[in-house]
Amino acid sequence: MSHDFTGVLLAIHVAAEASAPMVELDAAHLIEGVGIEGDRYATARGTYSHKPHADRQVTLIEMETLDALARDHGIDLPPRETRRNLTTAGVPLNHLVGRQFRVGDVVLVGGRLNVPCQYLEDLLGKPVFKPLIHRSGLNCRIVTGGTIRPGDAIRPL
Repeated sequence: MSHDFTGVLLAIHVAAEASAPMVELDAAHLIEGVGIEGDRYATARGTYSHKPHADRQVTLIEMETLDALARDHGIDLPPRETRRNLTTAGVPLNHLVGRQFRVGDVVLVGGRLNVPCQYLEDLLGKPVFKPLIHRSGLNCRIVTGGTIRPGDAIRPL
């Protein structure tokens, strides 16, 4: 697969604190080295905030994964239920581990692949744990902050 691609940001979601419903935003301000303004991991109120990790500043998931869950497993998982911040299309997230990429004017670096957690399955009451193995998204660090909006292009640097 080519590492040269242009994807698109479909949706932005944040949650004020652990387990709180994700709220969709028309625009988000990403703070370098911190997280998304107003999100639980920027304010240290997330489920995993007691285990701070630089790569948990922003989380991404592929819309293609959600489409596959519906198609292959009959599981409807809308973006807000994934507990991930950014929903993308046309972006091979697994290929961005350790690489910098741009979302609009913001620069992120791919950290580690997200691991599906039993917590998400319990929270949703949907059997998503196994289908999301290796497809649960990407945890990122913010290298250059700024404002992003749905429709922004996503490109590797």
